[in-house]
Amino acid sequence: MTVHFIGAGPGAPDLITVRALNLIKSCPVVLYAGSLVPREIVDQASANARVIDTAPLHLDEIIDEMQAAHANGQDVARVHSGDPSIYGAIAEQMRRLDALGIDYDVTPGVPAFAAAAALLKRELTLPDISQSIVLTRTSVRASSMPEGETLENFAKTGATLAVHLSVNNLGPVIKQLSPYYGADCPVAVVYRASWPDEAVVTGTLADIRPKVKEAGFTRTALILVGRVLGAEAFTDSKLYNAAHSHVLRESKSL
Repeated sequence: MTVHFIGAGPGAPDLITVRALNLIKSCPVVLYAGSLVPREIVDQASANARVIDTAPLHLDEIIDEMQAAHANGQDVARVHSGDPSIYGAIAEQMRRLDALGIDYDVTPGVPAFAAAAALLKRELTLPDISQSIVLTRTSVRASSMPEGETLENFAKTGATLAVHLSVNNLGPVIKQLSPYYGADCPVAVVYRASWPDEAVVTGTLADIRPKVKEAGFTRTALILVGRVLGAEAFTDSKLYNAAHSHVLRESKSL
């Protein structure tokens, strides 16, 4: 018996991986985060499967379901949104399973920031502009941030920022980032990327807040900040430069 932690992707049912979908179809028990995982995904489970929305359950109750499945020799598909390695709350579940001697594995999924970038038709790493992406959040009602992991510290690098779980904290985010990126720095706030009701608000650190308020985004929105969002003048990558050689291609420079 194995508990399969599965990343269902950002929302669109067809953005789930083949491996993940096959596991959902084959497992006799399916536990899913109903507030974030589309019902269409878990509807792929067997007609005889026990399918449980864990949104109203706490950790002990979720582990109880896994233990019951273990006692019956039944594999479990534990379906999370996006990629479970990012704010997936799977670590505490795996720690409990370790203590109980229950096997588990992890199947990755498409993360929200990738779906947001696809919607924006933007590359988040551009030569000479930014070669790093920082995935972070702010502390509102969730766990506190470790010392040193502040927006100001990340902003000093000039990296592209993907700020999760913080649309209700947009004012402080802007205040902390503006001294480093500048008030004219491009910002995109992406609501429910890849879902049928996906929406985008774009602007700058100076004007994004009233635009987001008007749009009514209060949850499940990702804040992207960085010069890559508006950059048109950047150096071409060396990857496809005719003068650049690598193990699979010789230089064709004259």
